[in-house]
Amino acid sequence: GYEEAGGQGIIAGINAHINCHGGEPFVLGRDEAYIGVLIDDLVTKGVDEPYRMFTSRAEYRLLLRQDNADLRLRAIGHEIGLVSDAEYEKVLKKERDIEEEIERLEHTNVGSTEEVQAFLESHGSTPLKSGASLAELIKRPELDYFMLTKLDKNRPELPEDTQEQVNINLKYEGYIRRQKQQVAQFKKLEKRKLDVNFDYSEVKGLRKEAIQKLNLFKPMSIGQASRISGVSPADISVLLVYLEQIRYHHDHE
Repeated sequence: GYEEAGGQGIIAGINAHINCHGGEPFVLGRDEAYIGVLIDDLVTKGVDEPYRMFTSRAEYRLLLRQDNADLRLRAIGHEIGLVSDAEYEKVLKKERDIEEEIERLEHTNVGSTEEVQAFLESHGSTPLKSGASLAELIKRPELDYFMLTKLDKNRPELPEDTQEQVNINLKYEGYIRRQKQQVAQFKKLEKRKLDVNFDYSEVKGLRKEAIQKLNLFKPMSIGQASRISGVSPADISVLLVYLEQIRYHHDHE
């Protein structure tokens, strides 16, 4: 539980500092960090026993990887003053290097030469009938970026962690893209802010249990409300309809 407590502590400390300077609250989302998952779970679900952070608690765990923590969070750290300009510049360079290397691999083609075919056969990979890009070969389950060094004559010198990101981003491109699309849909709901002082008993059609839970937890957004135990998708639909009616009346007053 030390890590879980430490995670809450750093967010509390950051927000205490920001609050003293009149800034907006600092919140990490469920798609940004395991700390975001942890705090959102505690706020929306409550706890009857010590909370442990498991990867299975995160719906976007394909994005929340140990190897990309700097790429996910250092820009945020820089924005709130916890990461120096020099450290931030290193991450920006790493991002540029990854993008440029992926683009190079996508545009570097190898033909069905004897050398290429022998290499593929030696690694249990299907020989080429025509040319293919290095990126296409990396996506094959039995191959990866590091193995293709022999066929990649103009490979630039890159740090190992940058190479690792190139490999992961290419191999799991489809899965990562789908998960990012899910995050975009989720954020539309997450952005629908709720008034924490609102009395949910005013919403006709909400079940009694949903009213009790929503009034107890006072969620900050529709997304957060949808994750409260005892609040069903039907309750969220009722709430969204109510909010649209309120907005319509407000716009036509």
